[in-house]
Order: sequence, then C-alpha cells, then structure tokens
Amino acid sequence: MPRGSLGRGLLAFAATALASLAMAAPAASASPAHPFIIGGTPATQTYSFMASLQSPDGQHHCGASLIDKQWLVTAAHCVEGQQPSNMRIRIGSTDRTSGGEFVTPDKFVPNPQASQTQAGYDIALIHLPQAVQAAPVKIAGTSPTPGTALRLIGWGQTCPSQGCGEPPQQLQQLDTKTVDPSQCNGGAFDAQRELCIDNQGGKASACYGDSGGPAVVHDGDGWALVGATSRGQAQNCPDKPGIYTNVVAHTDWIKQTMSSGGGSQPPGGQPTPPGGQPPSPTPPGGQPPVPTPPGGEPPSPMPPGGGEPTPPGGQPPMPPVGPPGMPPFPPGGPC
Repeated sequence: MPRGSLGRGLLAFAATALASLAMAAPAASASPAHPFIIGGTPATQTYSFMASLQSPDGQHHCGASLIDKQWLVTAAHCVEGQQPSNMRIRIGSTDRTSGGEFVTPDKFVPNPQASQTQAGYDIALIHLPQAVQAAPVKIAGTSPTPGTALRLIGWGQTCPSQGCGEPPQQLQQLDTKTVDPSQCNGGAFDAQRELCIDNQGGKASACYGDSGGPAVVHDGDGWALVGATSRGQAQNCPDKPGIYTNVVAHTDWIKQTMSSGGGSQPPGGQPTPPGGQPPSPTPPGGQPPVPTPPGGEPPSPMPPGGGEPTPPGGQPPMPPVGPPGMPPFPPGGPC
C-alpha cells in the first residue's frame, strides 16, 4: 500500500514516507506495477469506516478512518496546507471512484504538536457537517505490543517507488504485524506514540498514497483501530519497516477534540479555530502578525492525482522528520 508525503512538517509528513494530509497521483511509468498493494491483496470485505480523501476532481490523496458519525482520523500531513472546501471524502466503499457516501468536510483539526521536528504527532481529525450512515470503527483500548497481528488498508501505490504507477481503483489490504521499535530507530521515532510495522523481509508495505489510512486489529467479529499510516524509512517503500501513528496513544486528545466540537487546545495556547489552521502567535513585543492583504496568495491547491501541493514559489515540500531517505508517505500514495 502507498503512503503520504511530509509536506512541510511531520504534520505534512507527506514528503518522505508512511506517518502524513497532497492529492497528486503519481505518474505511470514504463515498468509494470505490482498487481496488489505491495505484498497485499484486493480487499476481501467492505470496511464501512474506510475513507479516501480526494481532490474535487476525484484524485485519491490519502486514507482516513471514520471513528464517529461526524469525525474521521487521518495523518496531519494529509490536511496540512489544505482547505476543507477543496476536499471530498468517499466513505465505506472498496472502489475509490464510486459507491459509499461522498461528502465534503467542514473542518480540519491537526494535533497542535504536529511538526516536522517532532515524531509521534502526525495525526489530525476531520469533521463532517452532517452525520453519515456508515458505521464507524472503534479505537482499540490498548496499544499493540511487538508481534501483534494487524491489517493495513489503503489505496496507496502497489509498486515501491514514488511515481511508479497509479493508485489502484480497488481497495487493498495487507496482513502483517508490529515489530520491535528498535527496527524503526534509524531516525526520529517515538515508541510511545508510534508503531513500527513489519515489512516482511522487504516484500510487503504500505506505500505512497496510504498516508492516513488505518492499521486495525481483530476485535470480536469486527475491527478496532490502532494506527494511522505516517511514513516510511526508505524511498523504496518495502525496504524497511514502516511507521504508523499510534492512534490509541492519542485517544484522550481525540475525545477532548470531538467533545469540544473541534477546539484542539495546544499547551498554553489558543484552541485551533474552524478550518484547522492554528492562530499565529503574537511575537515578542506584542505586535500581532501582519494579516494577509486582500488578494493575497491562497493556499496551494492539491495537485491532480495525490502528492503534496507545491508551495508558492515552486519549492517542493520539506522532507519529513528523520535523516535523508526517511520519507513520510506523501498524499496520493505513501511509501
């Protein structure tokens, strides 16, 4: 499965690998793509909670999980720099182009600590203006320990390198397990708030376009959510274990944010306003920041097909947390 990129921070984990948001789809290459999400298979069931974050023209950007009739959880880098009105969400279908429910969100709430330099907080909530019919997935009560069997789900690339092929139309799944955090310590990694996911000897992994999508564990006859795709540790997705945000570790923040209607309170700061962009802090000296003048530059649009938007000036998004070669899964397909 693919992942998202690390746009401008861990919160935009979309520029380097699996943690991330961003809607440009990778261009097809001459080399053939693997038939399934890397090492996975087409979905064997309909996951009512599975969601595809898309651009208005239908290009897949990232994955997300419905956790309440009006709330989804995804990677912070999947919504960083985006506006709710420019996103469409398909929920509860195995086909990203049809079926399920198709809605437009009204609010993004990234974790207030999400940043490029701090691992463990590549997570955001998306609010819907009206309740949907689809059944949400519950968040697991405990974090998985190393060796826990889980399933990854997404529409990320089925070939290993960024831009090597189009995201699959049919939802993919991969049964794998968590591994010891030491296998993800090649760069920034928060063992309390992130999960290290087995790459099955370099044969299976989430990839570009899987960012924000779920890692679930069996719970009776159903599933429970434990992770959200964040980033990978290599440009070639399955070369090393992937990194997922531990959703269970953020349960308190999620509950507080949903109960307050989206007011995510950063430590010692102001709540995040509707739209998901935190207020600019007043610099020393008491002078507030200069507002953007009328006619100022709007946020960069999501490029067709997934992938992170190019910021004003044409500079590519900054790489994700970690040393070179440790990219978060960019929207449109993670790695």
